[in-house]
Amino acid sequence: MDVRRLVGENVRQIRLSAGLSQEELAERMGVDRAYVSGLELGQRNPTIVTLWHTAEALKVPIAKLLEATDHSPNSTVPKRKRAPRRVST
Repeated sequence: MDVRRLVGENVRQIRLSAGLSQEELAERMGVDRAYVSGLELGQRNPTIVTLWHTAEALKVPIAKLLEATDHSPNSTVPKRKRAPRRVST
């Protein structure tokens, strides 16, 4: 399980349930909207301080951001495929 994707999906779900835009959440967190986008996409590796600010901004316990839920079926990321080995001649 990729915890970055899990957190991102939880942030997005909670944000939408709260009726917040990415911009509104970013303002509450004191970050740029692009950061929130990257967080929701699982492209960011947030610190514990960032998770705390996110939870505070969403008015949820920090543990809520780490919960595996039914709405996160894509929380696992397929393993990367290796490029074929080159055969030297």
